[in-house]
Amino acid sequence: MESESLESPLLNKQEEASSFTSGLILSTSVVVAGSFSYGCAMSYSSPAQSKIMEELGLSVADYSFFTSVMTLGGMITAAFSGKISAIVGRRQTMWISDVCCIFGWLAVAYAHDILLLNIGRLFLGFGVGLISYVVPVYIAEITPKTFRGGFSYSNQLLQCLGISLMFFIGNFFHWRTLALLSAIPSASQVICLFFIPESPRWLAMYGRDQELEVTLKRLRGENSDILEEAAEIRETVEISRKESRSGIRDLFHIGNAHSLIIGLGLMLLQQFCGSAAISAYAARIFDKAGFPSDIGTTTLAVILIPQSIVVMLTVDRWGRRPLLMISSIGMCICSFLIGLSYYLQQKYGEFQKFSSVMLIVGLVGYVSSFGIGLGGLPWVIMSEVFPVNVKITAGSLVTMSNWFFNWIIIYSFNFMIQWSASGTYFIFSGVCLVTIVFVWTLVPETKGRTLEEIQASLVRLS
Repeated sequence: MESESLESPLLNKQEEASSFTSGLILSTSVVVAGSFSYGCAMSYSSPAQSKIMEELGLSVADYSFFTSVMTLGGMITAAFSGKISAIVGRRQTMWISDVCCIFGWLAVAYAHDILLLNIGRLFLGFGVGLISYVVPVYIAEITPKTFRGGFSYSNQLLQCLGISLMFFIGNFFHWRTLALLSAIPSASQVICLFFIPESPRWLAMYGRDQELEVTLKRLRGENSDILEEAAEIRETVEISRKESRSGIRDLFHIGNAHSLIIGLGLMLLQQFCGSAAISAYAARIFDKAGFPSDIGTTTLAVILIPQSIVVMLTVDRWGRRPLLMISSIGMCICSFLIGLSYYLQQKYGEFQKFSSVMLIVGLVGYVSSFGIGLGGLPWVIMSEVFPVNVKITAGSLVTMSNWFFNWIIIYSFNFMIQWSASGTYFIFSGVCLVTIVFVWTLVPETKGRTLEEIQASLVRLS
């Protein structure tokens, strides 16, 4: 007995190592190219703002609409993203998103009036709306529970990489060239998707058992025993098929209440803390405070990637809840610092240098805090907490809600900052405080648990 207990950790480590395969790494690497495109699209408006407004003669209202129309496009496709990915598959959904993104970037790059500019931005929204749903779902469905958090967080890592690239090279390239460069990730993914498998759970939904086993072998390794996992996936899908005739009806069943509150709540708080405003208008935020925007955005670009890598490597060790708590607390403090820096600058001119230092400290701290938790973990948790029978409807609803909340913030931010820069960030700080309470009281830990175990525990709590 003692010998068996000593050997158990070794066997577990060997099992984990065997799950960490080249097929899994390749599949994840290909799909997060969409996340990279998402990051580019979200932050493109920051470095491009002054030049586009100058060359095309746009007002603040015109540019606010151009920036926010992408979120309207995302909200439209988010409403159907779950259904589309269920009908045509996860890979085919990513192909559709790539086509929309490529067309959108080309339209922006060659626009000579506000109409084509807005059409291009709208199609970018169509593309990234699909990406925001299908990428985290696909990764969660192909990854073993041991690595699911870290692999799922690679979605956020590549988003941050896209944002950083826009912040950095946006200081050197014309906005049209920047749009053409941003189309490259989507064009590359179109080709690379041919070399990765479909989601095992999607194959099980359609009774394609032979392909399911081949795919699991490819993801887990040729020498791995996938029979137990395949049987578990089939059983879960079959139970869900028998129990559900209507996704909408099941979604609002009392048994899914806790999952729904978590999904919608995290998406609302993620946006209303003001995160989208920084990625969309970072240059304007620095300009408003009298701080050089090129230095400020480059600083943000430099810190985004290392902190995302750290989180990706530690999320399965530290857990979701601790990282969300640390993230929310950090954002609350840093939002207050940003608001205070604007207040001091406005009321006391002699504090100009001090308030500028406070601003850059606050923004760097805010972006770092957002990246370690609230930036990517709501998507990880969303992909984990809903059962298969309502995952399509729930994923669409939660993703659509995220885009709607995103649109509210991005469209209103320029007007809010004109009303009161300090007041805007004090409001964001208050939202972060609410987030701390929400995570502490309602969000469960999902680290190291299978999707089926998570769903069973949430049903008991509802």
